Amino acid sequence: MDAARGASRITVLTGAGMSAESGIATFRDAQSGLWKDFDPKDLASPEGWLADSDLVWGWYRWRAELVRRSKPNAGHVALAQWQQQAHVDIATQNVDDLHERAGATVLSHVHGSLFEPYCSDCGTRAQFDADADAPAEADQRVPPPECPLCGGLIRPGAVWFGESLPEAAWEAAEDAVRNADLVLVVGTSGVVYPFAGLPAIARSAGATVVEINPVETEVSDMADHRWRTTAAVGLPALVGGLVAEL
Repeated sequence: MDAARGASRITVLTGAGMSAESGIATFRDAQSGLWKDFDPKDLASPEGWLADSDLVWGWYRWRAELVRRSKPNAGHVALAQWQQQAHVDIATQNVDDLHERAGATVLSHVHGSLFEPYCSDCGTRAQFDADADAPAEADQRVPPPECPLCGGLIRPGAVWFGESLPEAAWEAAEDAVRNADLVLVVGTSGVVYPFAGLPAIARSAGATVVEINPVETEVSDMADHRWRTTAAVGLPALVGGLVAEL
């Protein structure tokens, strides 16, 4: 609380654990993880897209519908409230829109977004049709739409294995941690780089790093303080305490 109270610029880095309490499965959970029935290379790689674009598009449409049915949790709401009171930048690994639906502004979707598809040929952003029918099953094939400009196939907006991160999104996240007094690392396992390297960058720039996660992670040793709780419990407690002091 003291570190947050004295900070003028805060950066919050969020991972899959941020949305887990909204009912969105993480990738690595053995029972409910998103990859438990699929090979990631088939669904989240340029090679998989070339091999079966209908399967990939259908799976991402199914996944986007799961997100649409989920609601922001108390942690998302707390961050939105904090932004109303302080300079809080949010950089996330998550491809969902729960931060935004809670009322927060996201500085950087480092791994892209389910709701920002674009042409696989010319790169033109496409309008996401939230009302389009989504498949009922994860393995149902759906032909992707064509780009109105070049006729190429519209692909999901998430970053795939083997692809580079969006340059502007990465630079924004890196600048945010370099210029922060306080960096919160919330719900990330710390195994996916380069995002997992941001806490170390923050430490080297002089920021106080706080981890909020119920378990030990690969970035725990980079944190000045470790709070073993979940996003939906810890963030409301933190932000509620700060707002009460105003």
